[in-house]
Formats: sequence, structure tokens, C-alpha cells
Amino acid sequence: MREYLIGTGGWAYFHVPRLHPLIAYSRAFNFVEVNSTFYNVPPLEQVERWRKLVPHDFQFAVRAHRELTYGRVFQRTPEAFAAFQKMKQICDALKTDILHLQTPASFELSEAIIDEFNQFVSSLDLGKLRLVLEIRGVRPSKLPIKLSRIMQNYNMIHCVDVSKGEMPAYDSDMLYSRLFGKGKQNVYQPTDEELVEIDNRVSDSGAQKAVMSFHFVRMYKDAARLKIYKQTGKFPRVTGSTGLSSLEEVLSEDSSFPSTKQELMRSQGWKLFELDENKRVHAEELLQQLAEKTYTNISEVIDSLRSTTGRPT
Repeated sequence: MREYLIGTGGWAYFHVPRLHPLIAYSRAFNFVEVNSTFYNVPPLEQVERWRKLVPHDFQFAVRAHRELTYGRVFQRTPEAFAAFQKMKQICDALKTDILHLQTPASFELSEAIIDEFNQFVSSLDLGKLRLVLEIRGVRPSKLPIKLSRIMQNYNMIHCVDVSKGEMPAYDSDMLYSRLFGKGKQNVYQPTDEELVEIDNRVSDSGAQKAVMSFHFVRMYKDAARLKIYKQTGKFPRVTGSTGLSSLEEVLSEDSSFPSTKQELMRSQGWKLFELDENKRVHAEELLQQLAEKTYTNISEVIDSLRSTTGRPT
């Protein structure tokens, strides 16, 4: 594989004191997916400033404005063509050839819609652009053969979520994945083993270029974990302590009380903590051993687990 890009869906929340978020982000990652363009079209001057803030080898991908794929899906309207031209200008300013299109979950792949899609794409002046198509609500194995052939005819990339075990419906020189995980929406933190599975799927894909865009609720930390693993062969720790002390660190972040066992499982169980020096697991593995009651504070939770699990710390 010639290129392996790891990044996230945006940089707005990547905070480092006295640094612009994008500058700070570009020192940690070599790629970012611009999500804001899906909702609003930024002034071209602002986009040009983004490009100047990052190293020359930093890469962007752009999410196309929803005017192209939501509402009147793939309709050849003046509004849609104008939106495409603006997206193309943004891609040019960012020096990227990747434009991501996403359909709504309610999208129905009828024969008429597929034909409309074909006519829509054939009407575009793509230039050097590569379209990345994400069909929400349709498993890759269920992608209609007719649509798959059209996508391949235009050298498009089939976007999937590798973290859910998905792989593209057809082979391509590029693998593009938007990662949301196995939890509800994007509230999930992948284990080391799950990140290894993701990496193995990517490596086995045969693609020459892989683009991994993390969208987990802790996307910066999880993308960094995969990047560090690729660089060193080891995963970084998620807390400074281990065992119950590590779990206590995790619960201290944002847990609220009073809380029942089920409420703690739901709000905190998806997080990782250091079970011991060599293993990270989801908090639910210990929280499920709690007695069924309402807890008034973290200390009460930890004391209960200490007595039920026999762990001293």
C-alpha cells in the first residue's frame, strides 16, 4: 500500500493552547475530512487560508453539500449544478481530488433513481475529481449491480464503514472508510483488537491508497491510537492507572449521580479503561458486575466492584 491516511471528520474540537485548531491538528494527523461543507458552503477565501495553515503534504477530503444528495436526490437542477461547482472550487483550493457524496438513510435505489444518478454524474465536469459515494442504509453486499457498474465506469470509490465489518462492493485502487463503530450512532470506543481488525481489513483490501476518517465520539484519540499502532506496533494507554483506579478515572470524566447500574452501563459502558498493564476493555465488563441499585457517587461504585470482583485497586 503506497498511502495510508488516518484522520477524522473535522478539526474544530482539536484544542491546543495558543494554536489554531487546524495547525494543531495537522501536527498530529496527515489527513482530514472537511465535514462542514455538507451543511454550509464556506467563502473561498477561508478555504484558501485552511490550505495555507497545513504542511504541503497534508491531505483533505471534502464532503459535498447536501444540495447534491438530499431532498431532490441527484436531480439535474440549476441548484445542484451550482452546488457542485462550488464544491469543485473548494477541492481545487484545498488541492484535493476527493469529493465525498452521501445519500440519506431513506434513499431508495429504484431503477429510475439509478438512471437519474447516471445522467447526473455524466453531466458533471469532474476534471481530476474522484467521487466517493456513501449509500446509507444499504449494505455493500446489497448494492445493485447496475449501480455498481455505473460507479466503476466513473472510477468512483464505494465508501463503507470498515469498523462495522463492511468492505466495498467492488475492488478499487482506493479504500475510503468513514468509521462510526458498533455503538448507537457514534458513541463507541474501539478496543485494541477491533482496531487491529480494521487495520487487517484495510491491508487485505488490495487498495493502493487507504483513507480512514474516524467519527467515533472520541475520534481524535481513537485515530491517534491506530496511527501510533501503525508506527510502533503497540497501542498507547488510555489512562495513567490500571484496574479499578483506571475505571475511576474514566467514570470521573462525566458520570452523573445518582445513577442506577443500567444508567451507568448505558452512559459509561462504551468507554475503554486499563484492565491491567497489557489489556484495555470496555467499562461495561466491570460495570455489569454491579449490584442492581442506585449509586450516589463514584466511590460507592468502586467500593461495590472491589467487593464483588476482589480487585484491590
